[in-house]
Amino acid sequence: MWDHDGVGRFDQMVAEGSQRPLTGWDFSWLGHRLEEDPPPWDYTDAVLDLARHSPDLLDLGTGGGEWLAALPIRPPQTVGAEGWPPNVAVARGRLEPLGVKVVAYESPRDNVDQRSDEPSLPFPADSFHLVADRHESFVASEVSRVLVPGGSFLTQQVGSFESLSRLMEAPEPASANPLAWTLDLALDQLRSAGLRIAVAHETRVATRVLDVAALIWYLRMVPWVVPDFSVAKYAPRLRELHQISTKEPLSFEEERFFIVAERRS
Repeated sequence: MWDHDGVGRFDQMVAEGSQRPLTGWDFSWLGHRLEEDPPPWDYTDAVLDLARHSPDLLDLGTGGGEWLAALPIRPPQTVGAEGWPPNVAVARGRLEPLGVKVVAYESPRDNVDQRSDEPSLPFPADSFHLVADRHESFVASEVSRVLVPGGSFLTQQVGSFESLSRLMEAPEPASANPLAWTLDLALDQLRSAGLRIAVAHETRVATRVLDVAALIWYLRMVPWVVPDFSVAKYAPRLRELHQISTKEPLSFEEERFFIVAERRS
């Protein structure tokens, strides 16, 4: 529950949100300070349904290995792939004692602009029966290449962060690409790569942040949302939001979508 008495002075909130380390892809520190309505699907359950019967699993964008380590079922050959170098060591420390190999790779720059010079996944063709991707950018043709015929790709993606940008009163980022990262665009990419769409869902997820310390840390974890964010630059707005947060949560929405696609046999 939100604390109607507030959570401290503004400078304490700033210090806490700014100094908290960014390690792996673990949001558990936020605890009750960030409340998020669940989407109408369960990504982990969907992966587990297939992992129970799969000889292998590739987790793209494994972060610090938090999600993969917590899976109650992992196929005999499970691999985590991570594109941010500081996370690779964290993931290896967590996953390799569990028998999970961690591979460093170069993440795609942008899901929207799937250019021909995007980096390849460091795996041979037809390597995996199951590829999972939670909030990681991907190249559809590379996913198709590493899947065996009949293999499955599951992904949960975050679309627009416009609501959070508006909350921060951030300028709209300049972009030469008129396309936005949406369910329809992702489906087009996957179909063009030879995959069949088995499941496709989308929703808007309501999120409530209870103090500016949590908001600052969250914006540091997802720097692409407000690319020019710094506490100094946004101090006036953060002060305003701190005052609001003493009376009510700071609310915004995220677009989410979920896809299960299969490589044609």
